[in-house]
Amino acid sequence: MRPHGPRGDRLRDALTAHGLLLVVLVTAIVFTLVTPAAARTAPRPGGAGPVEGPPLGTPPDRAAAALDCPAGFPRSQREPVLLVHGTGVDADLNWSWNYAPALRDQGYDVCTVDLPGRSTGDIQESSEYVVHAVAALHNATGRRADVVAHSQGGLQIRWALTWWPGLRDMVDDVVSLGTPEHGTAAGEPLCALPCAAAAHQMRRGSAFLAALNSGDRTPGAVSYTSIYSRHDLVVVPYRTAAKDGARNIAVQEVCGARPVTHIGLVHDSVVFRLAVDALSRPGPADPRRLPAGACLGHPHVPGVGALDVVRATAVVIPSAAAALATAPRTVQEPPLRPYAARNR
Repeated sequence: MRPHGPRGDRLRDALTAHGLLLVVLVTAIVFTLVTPAAARTAPRPGGAGPVEGPPLGTPPDRAAAALDCPAGFPRSQREPVLLVHGTGVDADLNWSWNYAPALRDQGYDVCTVDLPGRSTGDIQESSEYVVHAVAALHNATGRRADVVAHSQGGLQIRWALTWWPGLRDMVDDVVSLGTPEHGTAAGEPLCALPCAAAAHQMRRGSAFLAALNSGDRTPGAVSYTSIYSRHDLVVVPYRTAAKDGARNIAVQEVCGARPVTHIGLVHDSVVFRLAVDALSRPGPADPRRLPAGACLGHPHVPGVGALDVVRATAVVIPSAAAALATAPRTVQEPPLRPYAARNR
């Protein structure tokens, strides 16, 4: 949510009078209280119907309840966009202040999916919610859907497309932002002790990632774009975000030393331009199509200001840390589902 009128004036005064720390503390509370809930109360598309692939273990009503679309959906002639959030947050925290309103302003129908346990549990389970969401969007519109996924969300859509082949004709573009395609070293010390299931699965060398990367990394006639940053301290090393068969784009290859963090990938203007380029044109994103001066313009997603970034950062990072700290813990990663285990 962006401050307007008297509320915005008070926050700007606080920034001047009391410094950044006070703003972070106050706005963290405000952001949590006023995060838009419109998506949660909006009508949902009809059922997903059967999808070629393993039987879904998630109850259909639960998967349907996790999918949120705008009122009157579908109303755009563009391909619908599904936003998939990352670890430790929900759809509102990840998307409501950046991509969701910005893409809607460009004429897209934008839907989100809230994954169980804020994506701290078994990724194989949360991926079933993505299977249902994509199929529901396709069935409601008759068009292929586009998927934009942040962090772990990119693993979920890849898992869905790998093991549910019937989904591949329902997806046009997958744009992943800072996804640890081959695991990350950043969270490995946490799993020296019991840790969340998803943290185990995102460790380098996990059985989950071995199964995911054992075959075609970009299955189907889907355009894959992977965007990542050399300054990402969550996806370590940053090259783990690249995958064979995709258009792999490091932000700094486009804009020199541009300082983009892991959370910065969802509010940086150049990343957003690349994502929209992929969604609006055939094939993956192409940095050569960016307008001249793109690296020097407004630094954030359209509609996002510096104070929005401060407010969001003050909430998203502690929220993700708290979710991981309080999630059910296990001493090892969940076993592979039979459909994945027998294909290794």
